[in-house]
Amino acid sequence: MAFTAKDVQALRERTGVGMMECKKALTTAEGDMDKAVEILREKGLAAAEKKSGRIAAEGVVLAMRDEASEIGVVIEVNAETDFVAKNEKFMDFVNACAKTVAANKPATVEELLAMKMVGSETTVEEELRDKIHTIGENMKIRRFTYAEGALTTYVHGGGRIGVMVTFDTDLAGKEDFEVYAKDVAMQIAAINPTYLDKADVPADIIEHEKEILRAQIANDPKLSGKPAQIIEKMIDGRIEKFFKENCLNGQAFVKDGDINVAQYTEQVASRLGGSIKITSFVRFEKGEGLEKREDNFADEVASMMK
Repeated sequence: MAFTAKDVQALRERTGVGMMECKKALTTAEGDMDKAVEILREKGLAAAEKKSGRIAAEGVVLAMRDEASEIGVVIEVNAETDFVAKNEKFMDFVNACAKTVAANKPATVEELLAMKMVGSETTVEEELRDKIHTIGENMKIRRFTYAEGALTTYVHGGGRIGVMVTFDTDLAGKEDFEVYAKDVAMQIAAINPTYLDKADVPADIIEHEKEILRAQIANDPKLSGKPAQIIEKMIDGRIEKFFKENCLNGQAFVKDGDINVAQYTEQVASRLGGSIKITSFVRFEKGEGLEKREDNFADEVASMMK
């Protein structure tokens, strides 16, 4: 079956692959468009396997509320460079992954990869491999979470940080509540609390902090000679400081340092004539805990000249 330049262009628009690769695929497929797509996808699979060992610690974090399901999703998809976050095809893929999570509620990344992507007849894994081949970088869906009910999502720094906060409230949907909820999400993005409240801090973490404080006091000549009961009071005071720094409700509110987040919540609930309780939050930061790629420009140039 013969094919024309318009067929090559159509295949390129359909797959995002280069013109020469599209021409080769159509030649092999004897002009059969669907078969050519499969050939390119098979090549995409090979390309993905070759790239799978390369470090992917950039990319994007997306936090969104799916209007169809009213489920909030935070997802991190990594790539090799931060330029990929500006790629429209990559961002379309990330958005589709988030919508697939909202629609199907997978428990693991492996479950998500095996599912058909929302709006597609192919699986998320197949779509991922296509993007690896088309864009030319290793990519990985690293993690995701989702929640239902009254919630807000917030993305900071063009996808560097994604936050989702859930609430127990009878004020959801009110404009002033939405402003309050965004304030809380921005607080989490900026200050990065570890816990919601001091009751959520595990006992072993508190004891570990106390051990560190005891060692610091023992190594300070000005403090080590104080009576044991005084030292314990000092430790208790510093633990309270630890709670204020690491627990969301105890943190000073970033827009008004005279009150903490719990007091801000109480003020808004009282003003709006309802009740608000923050029940959970999640904060993903792009690439946190991952090995980062270290590029050496001189070595790169030298390798290109060989």
